[in-house]
Amino acid sequence: MYNKYIDHTLLKATATKDEIKTLCDEAIKYNFKSVCVNPTNVKYASELLKDSDVLVCTVIGFPLGANTIETKAFETKNAIVNGAQEIDMVINIGKAKEHDYKYIEDEIKEVVKNANSNTVKVIIETCYLTDEEKEQVCIASMNAKANFVKTSTGFGTGGATTHDVELMKKSISNDMKVKASGGVRTLEDAKAMIEAGASRIGASSGTKIMEEYFKGENK
Repeated sequence: MYNKYIDHTLLKATATKDEIKTLCDEAIKYNFKSVCVNPTNVKYASELLKDSDVLVCTVIGFPLGANTIETKAFETKNAIVNGAQEIDMVINIGKAKEHDYKYIEDEIKEVVKNANSNTVKVIIETCYLTDEEKEQVCIASMNAKANFVKTSTGFGTGGATTHDVELMKKSISNDMKVKASGGVRTLEDAKAMIEAGASRIGASSGTKIMEEYFKGENK
């Protein structure tokens, strides 16, 4: 079963309360690992999911990663207070391009600290980085005690690739995991990412992936 790999995602700027409710209803129906919503929707999603084992995930410094460390720290703390159980943070991509990996490690440490032992996933936005930069950001994430590295926001120029998932998996310790996100729209896509080493899939097409799975099971 693929349901517990999936963070069922709705991060578009126009998301309404009704759409968040539909997202949560779908997550309960398929028993997904989490829903991933913008911070303003965390409290509502946590209320809708309180009697389920679906987690509430939110995004920090999203989608550009260009917020200050202090802003990301506060945003994380606020999200946890509102009911978030997982935090997906975007690194400062400009600092990665400058090879200032200490800055990146420091900002991840602040998010990890303010996440209060909840899961932290570090979005490295692979489409903008060289392979060496991806590796170095993975090392910074590992040093900062994050739980996952994640490929993409879905708002960049490209999404997850099996190459990047494999590269990221090789760059981290065994107690860290990889989340593939961005452009994972089909069961075939999800299978490819999992085979490459992903332990979690971020997708707005979670229901489609599961429908394809059940259709295949019933053949």
